[in-house]
Amino acid sequence: MRFRLVIDEGDGYYLMAMDEALLFSVAMGGPPTLRLFVFSRPTVTLGYFQRVEEVVDVELARREGIDIVRRVTGGGAVYHDPSGEITYSVVLPEHQVPGDVAESFRFLSSGVIEAARILGAPAEFVPLNDGVIGGRKFSGQAQTRRFGAVLQHGTFMYATNLDRLAEVLRVGGVKLSSRGPVRARVTTVSEFLGRTVTKREALEALLEGFRRGLGAEVYEGAYTEVELRLASELKWKYRSREWVFMR
Repeated sequence: MRFRLVIDEGDGYYLMAMDEALLFSVAMGGPPTLRLFVFSRPTVTLGYFQRVEEVVDVELARREGIDIVRRVTGGGAVYHDPSGEITYSVVLPEHQVPGDVAESFRFLSSGVIEAARILGAPAEFVPLNDGVIGGRKFSGQAQTRRFGAVLQHGTFMYATNLDRLAEVLRVGGVKLSSRGPVRARVTTVSEFLGRTVTKREALEALLEGFRRGLGAEVYEGAYTEVELRLASELKWKYRSREWVFMR
């Protein structure tokens, strides 16, 4: 399997718009794509079915300049730290992933599990869609399927500010099999290892992790003009209050 690799950075509205644009692109015959990206501003992304006020401290987010963006995928709320988290997305034809949803999550998230292991953390996948280290979550995945294509994206918290995460996310926003305060249910690779993992280390580990996990050949590529144009058009949907506060 061959994947076009794109490394990107931007605000959450653009980043989520581009993920949706890539979903349409692959559905129309575009290349399977692995995308690694960083949010340029602190951001909370919401699962498609979540109610904003139930999972995010909206007033705190406004005071602290934290953007709130609704994803096209399901799953729980995620705090994206520009200085401590890299997000991945994998977009490919549906026939190239396991038909069983749980197995598809395991397969497509294998890159983040392998990346944590490369850095020295004994990461494990916990169904349906969590990556854990020592029973605490460092990665969450979300997925959608449209027009014969699959989009899965997820987090890699290598040095996220977990105190800020715990402040802005309400308990219902962080799904784990265990219960309790948000801060006690999450971790980062740096926290587990007892040292600071750099962004470069995290990025290199993710690249190698996805090569191993997907058994993939990865080549550097770029967005097409059609993908860029579609993402630009979709960005206004993601910025709109009607979309963000639809629930």
